[in-house]
Amino acid sequence: MRIASLLTFTAGLAVAGGSAYLARDFFEAKYKREVAAEREGLVEVLAAAQNIPFGQTIEAQKLTSISWPKEALPPGVFTDYAALLPAAGGEPRRARAEIAQGELILASKVSNYGEKVTIVQTLGPNSRAMAIQVNAASGVGGFVTPGDRVDVMMTRGNNDTLKTVTILQDVRVIGVDQEADEKVKTPGVARTVTVEVSPDQGQRLALAQKAGTLSLTLRTLDEAESDPLPSIGLADILSERSSNKLEPTPVRTVTIRRGTEVTHTTIK
Repeated sequence: MRIASLLTFTAGLAVAGGSAYLARDFFEAKYKREVAAEREGLVEVLAAAQNIPFGQTIEAQKLTSISWPKEALPPGVFTDYAALLPAAGGEPRRARAEIAQGELILASKVSNYGEKVTIVQTLGPNSRAMAIQVNAASGVGGFVTPGDRVDVMMTRGNNDTLKTVTILQDVRVIGVDQEADEKVKTPGVARTVTVEVSPDQGQRLALAQKAGTLSLTLRTLDEAESDPLPSIGLADILSERSSNKLEPTPVRTVTIRRGTEVTHTTIK
């Protein structure tokens, strides 16, 4: 028994010594990098070692440190693991937006310790999130994805009274069904599209959903907000088509008399 205890003690001592040795090497290497970086006007900052999706926890294995020019440090950058990671047993921070591999970790992109991260964090000041029911046709065939900008049109009436009006312009899509990740570009037929609106726009959108059928149109990425569009009715379209018809060209004829013979010649 004494021999077994001695062997166990020796093995434990060896493991502890090895761990201490590795930890010493790690901190020594880190210290040398920091000293070298300071001499060159650089500072060690924290970046993502892998993609960190929206809402995921910020953990040590997902981070790395890189050298960055001291005079070009962006606001809110982290230079110390202890300032970003929780204490032992504490609640972690989460990504408020997707952080790509190699991207700097900024305070604006991470939550507080233990804070719940939802779609609310993506809204601007005095904005609201509101869902619109869509299908394959009204949702642009499923090509609307989070981060796109759209116009919202309402169609109502029957036959000759049928009218369409654009009720909202240049609104941001923040979610499609249950997906809010702007990095997702795979199209799919959705049942709901959630948009960011002001309180006034939210009221108009709620009324429009009850009054008629809503449709979305995708805007180009570089298109500025345009002037409000007038409503258009079916009668307007039919009237335009009628006015675009070409008038028949009048036919002109010349009558030629040769004695008792009379002929008619068409002039084109």
